[in-house]
Amino acid sequence: MRDRFDMTVTYAMHDALRRELYSLAGAAARADPDPRTVLRTVGWKLFRTALHAHHAAEDDALWPALRQALHGRPLALARLEVIEAEHAVLARLIEAIDEASAGPDAGLDLIGELTGSLVTGLRGHLRHEEQAVFPLVQAILSEEQWEHFGRVHAQRIGVDAARILPWLLDGAAERTVAAVLTQLLPESEHRAYTDRWQPAYAALDRWGTRAAPAATPDRAAPSGTP
Repeated sequence: MRDRFDMTVTYAMHDALRRELYSLAGAAARADPDPRTVLRTVGWKLFRTALHAHHAAEDDALWPALRQALHGRPLALARLEVIEAEHAVLARLIEAIDEASAGPDAGLDLIGELTGSLVTGLRGHLRHEEQAVFPLVQAILSEEQWEHFGRVHAQRIGVDAARILPWLLDGAAERTVAAVLTQLLPESEHRAYTDRWQPAYAALDRWGTRAAPAATPDRAAPSGTP
C-alpha cells in the first residue's frame, strides 16, 4: 500500500546519519591513541549540528502530535516515550563527549567509550524509530500535523542550510536530491546549492582522512651553478 506521506527528507537524514556514524567509527579507530583528534574535525561538528536540528524538530513538532493522536492508547504511548527517552540519552552522550574532549584530565579511554556508545546507540535508535514510529506516522497523523512537522524540520535545517544540505545529500540518488531540495529550499536558492554550497562542502576534509600532499623535493641546481 502506498504511504500517505512523503518521508523522503526523514529517510535522507537517517541515511546521512548512518553514513557519518560509519565515518566517525572509522576515524576514531585511526585516531588511536588520542580520539580527541576526531572531535576537532569539521565532520564531528556537522554531524552534531545536523543531529541536533533533526531531533529538535521531532521533539518540538512530531512527538507532541503523535502523543495527541495516541490519546487513549497506553501501549502505543509507551513505545513513543521510549523513543523520546532515547533522544535524551543521545543528547546527553554528545554533551558528555564534548565535555570530556575539552577537559585536560579526561581519560582517553572514557572518550573512546562514550563515542562507541553514541555510534551503537544512534544506530539502534534510527532502526527503532523506523520500525516503531514511522508506521504510526503514516497511520494516525493528520495531513496538517505532518505538514507542520515538515515546516519545523525545514526551519531547523534552514538556519544552517548552506552546510547541512550538502552534508545531508552527500551520496544521495538524484531523485532524492531533487525531492529534498524542493521540500527544504526555496527554488530561488537552488542555484546557490549547486554553484556554491555543494562545491564548498566537497572541498572539506570532514574526518581528517585525506592524505597531505607529498612535499616537492628541491630542484637540483644546474651543473656549474655556484
